[in-house]
Amino acid sequence: MPDTAVRSASCLLLEGLMELGVEYLFCNLGTDHAPLVEEIARWKREGRRHPRIVLCPHENTAIHMAGGYAQATGRAQAVLVHVDAGTANASMGLHNLARARLPILLIAGRAPFTLRGELPGSRDTYVHFIQEPFDQASVVRPYVKWEYTLQSPVVAKDVVARALTVAQSDPQGPVYLMLPREILAASCEAAAAPARSRPVRAAGLPAAAIADIAGRLLEARNPLLITSYAGRNPAAARALRELAEFAGIRVCEFSPIHLNIARESPCFAGYQSAKHLAGTDLGFLVDVDVPWIPQAAAPDPDTYWVQVDVDAVKRDIPMWDFPADQRFEADSAAFLRQLLDELQARATADFRSRAAARVEAFRLEHRRGLQAARDKAADPGEHDRIEPHALCAAIARMLGPDAIVVNEAIRNTPAVLEQMRFSDTGALIGLAGGGLGFSAGMALGCKLAQPERTVVQIVGDGSYYFCNPSSALAVARQYGLPIFTVVLDNSGWAAVKEATVRMYPDGVAQGSGEFASLLPPETDFAGLAASAGAHGELLRDPANIDAAVRRCLDAVAGGRSAVLHVRIPSL
Repeated sequence: MPDTAVRSASCLLLEGLMELGVEYLFCNLGTDHAPLVEEIARWKREGRRHPRIVLCPHENTAIHMAGGYAQATGRAQAVLVHVDAGTANASMGLHNLARARLPILLIAGRAPFTLRGELPGSRDTYVHFIQEPFDQASVVRPYVKWEYTLQSPVVAKDVVARALTVAQSDPQGPVYLMLPREILAASCEAAAAPARSRPVRAAGLPAAAIADIAGRLLEARNPLLITSYAGRNPAAARALRELAEFAGIRVCEFSPIHLNIARESPCFAGYQSAKHLAGTDLGFLVDVDVPWIPQAAAPDPDTYWVQVDVDAVKRDIPMWDFPADQRFEADSAAFLRQLLDELQARATADFRSRAAARVEAFRLEHRRGLQAARDKAADPGEHDRIEPHALCAAIARMLGPDAIVVNEAIRNTPAVLEQMRFSDTGALIGLAGGGLGFSAGMALGCKLAQPERTVVQIVGDGSYYFCNPSSALAVARQYGLPIFTVVLDNSGWAAVKEATVRMYPDGVAQGSGEFASLLPPETDFAGLAASAGAHGELLRDPANIDAAVRRCLDAVAGGRSAVLHVRIPSL
C-alpha cells in the first residue's frame, strides 16, 4: 500500500513544484492566495525547503524574471499572479515568452465560487464578486500551449506534472494553471509518490535526409544560412561556426534573439540577409521566424531551400509563407552536427578547396564590416546628442567576457549589434515578441540565475516606461541583483515615426512633423534610480562617455544597480 497522509492542495502543489525542479515562485499576490501563503509559512516554521519567493511589485517584472531565469538555466520556473487582473498584467510578457519559446508555468488564482461560507475559502470580501470573468483563460489563450483549472487536491501533483511536461516539450513555451481558492484550501488523503515530468525533446534528422542535404551542399557554389535563435542552445552555436567555416557557408542573423555564431568568424555576414538572396543556390533557414521582409526582398526562384527549426510549422503564427523545398521540425544543434559529420566524411579535395576560397572571400567582407562599425563609432556626437554607436563601442570595451547584454534598444539595435561583437553564447538576449518592456525583468532573471556575470540592459526610453522601472529597481535592491541599465533617450517612439514615413513618405505627418510619438523630454530616469537606492547618472556630454560608463560598472561591481540615462539625437 502506498504511504498516504492528509494534505491540502496548497501543500501538494508546493511539493509537486519542488519535486519537478521549480526553484522560484515569482509572485504578485492577492486575496486568492491566502491558502498558499499560509502553507508556505507553515513550511518555514517546520524548516521545510520550498520554492523561494521573489515578490515583484508588478507582474511584468515577475513574468520576465521567470523567463530570464529559464533562459539562463534551461529550467522552467513558476509565476504566481492574482486572478484575472494579474493575468492581464502578465499577458504581454507571456506573449514575449511564447515567441521566445521559454518554458514558464503561469499560475493564477481564481475568485472563490461559493458565496456564503459553504466551504473554506468562500467569498469574504467585495473584490471576490467583481474579479470573476466568464473566461479568465481567454486573456492568455493565444500565448500558452496548455491551460487548466485545478478541480481537486487529489490531482494537484498530476496537474503540475502535466503542465511542466507540456511547457518543456519542444517547441517549449508557457502554460497556464488556475487555482480556485476553495480548492487550494481543500485537503485529501494523498500518496507520497513524487511528481514526474517527462518532456519530449526534438531530435536530429533521418540519415537519408542528412545524406541528401550534404550532397546538395557538396555541389553548392553560394550557400547561405539564415538564423535568429539557434544560439539559444550553445551547442548549436558552436556547431554552426564549425560547419560554416568547414563548408564555406555565409551566415546571416536576421533580428537575432541570441548569439548564433561568434562575431569573429569570417563566415558571419551581419544582419541584412536580403542583400545576399540573389545568387544563393542553396539556402538554409535554421531556427528563424522571419528570415527577411518579403515586401522589401525576394529570394531567387532557383534557390533550393532547406528549413530546420524547432518550430518549423510556426503553429502560433496564423500567416507565414517563406520558401522551403524540405522542411524538418528538429533540434538545430543535432542537425548541424550531423551535417558537419557527413560532410567531413564525404568531402573531396575539390570541395575543400572551393569552401576555403569562399571563406577567404567572406573574410574580406568581414573586415570591411568591422571597419564600417569602427567608422560609425568614431563620431561621439554633440551635447545632448550622443551617438549610440560611440556609446555602445565604449561599453563593449569595458565589459568583460562574462557579460550578458539584454537588448531592447529597438530602433538603435543596429548600434548594439554592430559595436558589441560577442564571442560567447549566452552573451546576447533580444526581444522575441512584440511586447515592449521585457528587458528589465529578463535582466534580473539572468542575474538571479548567474550572479557572477555582469548583466547589461540596453533600452530605449519608450521601452523603459513599459519596463515598470520602479518595480524592477525595487526587486533589484530587495534581492541584491545589481544590473547596469542604459537608457537611450530620444524622447519618443522612433518606431512609430519610421513606420508612418515608410507608409506615407510624402504624407501630411511627414510634412508637418506630427507623428504622435513624442514623450516627456525631461523625465529624470537617473533620479528615479537614485530614489530606489541605485546609482543614477545623466550623460549629456560625449566627452564624459567613458568615465560615466566606468562609474556605472563600478557601482554594479560594488553591489548597486546603475542607470545611465543618455541623451541621444531626438526624433
